[in-house]
Amino acid sequence: MAVEKTTPNGHAAASVGTSFDVIIIGAGVSGINAAYRLQSELPNYSYALLEARDNIGGTWDLFKYPGIRSDSDLFTFGFSFNPWDQNKPIAEGGSIAKYLKDTATKYGIDEHIQYGRRLKTANWLTESRTWSLDVEHEGANISYTARFVIFSTGYYNYHQPLEAKIPGIENFKGQVIHPQFWPEGLDYSGKKVVIIGSGATAITLLPNIAEKAERVTMLQRSPTYILSVPNISKSWLAYILPTVISRKLQRISWIITTRLFYLFCQGFPRLSRWIFRQRIRRELPKHIPLDPHFQPRYNPWDQRVCICPDGDFFKSLRSGRADVKTDTIKTMTKNRIELNSGDSVDADIIVTATGLQLLFAGGAKVSVDGKEIDAPSKYLWNGVMVQDIPNASFVIGYTNASWTLGADATALFICRLLKLMESKGASAVVPKVQPGEKLEDRPLLNLKSTYLTSAPQKLPKAADKAPWLARDNYISDLMFAKYGKIDNSLEFLSGSSVKLQKAL
Repeated sequence: MAVEKTTPNGHAAASVGTSFDVIIIGAGVSGINAAYRLQSELPNYSYALLEARDNIGGTWDLFKYPGIRSDSDLFTFGFSFNPWDQNKPIAEGGSIAKYLKDTATKYGIDEHIQYGRRLKTANWLTESRTWSLDVEHEGANISYTARFVIFSTGYYNYHQPLEAKIPGIENFKGQVIHPQFWPEGLDYSGKKVVIIGSGATAITLLPNIAEKAERVTMLQRSPTYILSVPNISKSWLAYILPTVISRKLQRISWIITTRLFYLFCQGFPRLSRWIFRQRIRRELPKHIPLDPHFQPRYNPWDQRVCICPDGDFFKSLRSGRADVKTDTIKTMTKNRIELNSGDSVDADIIVTATGLQLLFAGGAKVSVDGKEIDAPSKYLWNGVMVQDIPNASFVIGYTNASWTLGADATALFICRLLKLMESKGASAVVPKVQPGEKLEDRPLLNLKSTYLTSAPQKLPKAADKAPWLARDNYISDLMFAKYGKIDNSLEFLSGSSVKLQKAL
């Protein structure tokens, strides 16, 4: 049982022990958010966060490549209960990591984190209505139990990057680097660097590497949409309203604005394409043509739009130290990339910014009564729980908005569900596809990025009807979390409460 203590904030702490009401896997953005909601809404519940790494922050502790920053605004990426307090909407990784640590400390969440604990297996036991977790710590295995588990592990592999298939890569004698595992102290001063890819990571890397490299080239198979935004945002309301109120209003305005922008792009694709072309044409140097380098084959927001704060990407192109090539690789020599067009690019260092490898539940084996769950064959119930898996939530954020918004809608729903279970005297709840119900499969993540569409399926799927639809709208998801009909395709099992008896 958990050894209960009291934090400075008056919450029931559980920083030691192995048995809890709720265990949260992962101490990144989603895990911290879930912890806050849990201790605020259900302060008598014991909980712990199991973090595989030695630091808080998840993605923002893992990635160390030059210039790493958010690819969405911090006013909505930040927590609603602890709003981002800087005027820069696009923030560097170090600032985000500090913000996460400060938030965890401020609300006593850090006292619930157990570090260096990697979840290997999670097995639901119907007879005892508990989860049995096999956790690795410093080479030894520790057994944990919980009534409810929140998987806040994201959807990509922290340990293995997506391997780029590059013809002739074995001939190359320079360094090949994946941004996910950037070598500490790498000196690229005076070097020729080629970044393969055109997503948010490539758009971030190019201007930062160009500051020291002799030349940096972004080699893309197909272009992406890039939106330059001023990296300063201070509302006039900040001058007349208390800071707490103005920050909340600022966050709301960004939620509404980004949603309207997405809907506009999807509703008027030809007009939005034209607007993007006009904006980019004004920022390009004369020697770099719009076509083919900045003419995507898809409509805006069919893939994620890349944010370029203060136009730094285009400034690098205008400086002459950076370039873009749109082509495919034929082969490689010891210091050159040969392209199918007949052109070539010299390279000392190659950076493969080609996407991430998908992964379910952080790579843990998830079972029900000893039978392993095949996640890709299951549907995701309301974007929150996986079909046939009791008392567990898998936090998936948005692809068309800030991840944290989706994580918060999920956390609020979980708290409401736990309260409902208590009121019903239910010990477990499990999403079920109703007998005879016919569902058509839909992708869970509604983007056409190559690493999502061509990679082996690892995640649960969505369907063509509720409650199995993919989520993409924070406002409607928030309304569902607070007021929506819960019992649709959800089976409640009677038994002892989810809340464990207090340890004596």
